[in-house]
Amino acid sequence: MSSGSGLDSDSDSDSMRRACHDNPPTVERMSQARSYDDERLQVIRAGHTGDGATARAGVSADDPAVREAAFGALARLGALTDDDLLLALRDCATRVVRRATELAAAAGSLNDSVDALLLGLVGGDDDALAESAAWSLGERHQSHDDGPTAPPNVCDALTAAATSHHDALVREAATAALGCIANPSTLWAVLAACKDKATVRRRAVLALAAFEGPDVDAALTAAKDDRDWQVRQAAEDLLAE
Repeated sequence: MSSGSGLDSDSDSDSMRRACHDNPPTVERMSQARSYDDERLQVIRAGHTGDGATARAGVSADDPAVREAAFGALARLGALTDDDLLLALRDCATRVVRRATELAAAAGSLNDSVDALLLGLVGGDDDALAESAAWSLGERHQSHDDGPTAPPNVCDALTAAATSHHDALVREAATAALGCIANPSTLWAVLAACKDKATVRRRAVLALAAFEGPDVDAALTAAKDDRDWQVRQAAEDLLAE
């Protein structure tokens, strides 16, 4: 078996060498790469100098790194609109969409169409984007003095992700988001997360700080005996408060 693996490896290396030989870096490609780098730097600089025209022009750039920088520059200038967020969340490049989820978390308005695209990412095939979108929804719908603000579809998607997503990082992010939202109807999902793997349990115990009632007290008391010391410490701190 080791001999076969070696042959496969040699074959792969030969293929890579042939590919490099057949497609050497051309002057045109190297020049284009430098052009994109320059364009990206110009867009980033525009976000720090108040040059809104240059920042907005970057939104339609061919290179995704430039588009990513452009949306960030618009946000820095306070010029990022809901339409910009929708455009970024629909981008064909993952790096741009990821940046859009981060920017959506700090958006001033709660546009339903933006939420819908974030919800699609939470239920999508890209785990990294699902994690980022879940976090973003929690930030967008944080509970305020006048009570929870998240609509039922957001709560339903996050409880489903927190309790049944195959990726632990997504479950962790969704559980944290439920703690931010603090809707009493989602407590059951946070309690269920208290029985997940250690990283999720830690986040779930912290999320319990946003809830109250006998079930919360019982979960925190049980967490004091958790096999993970960080879970135990978080529970003890919350009970002390």
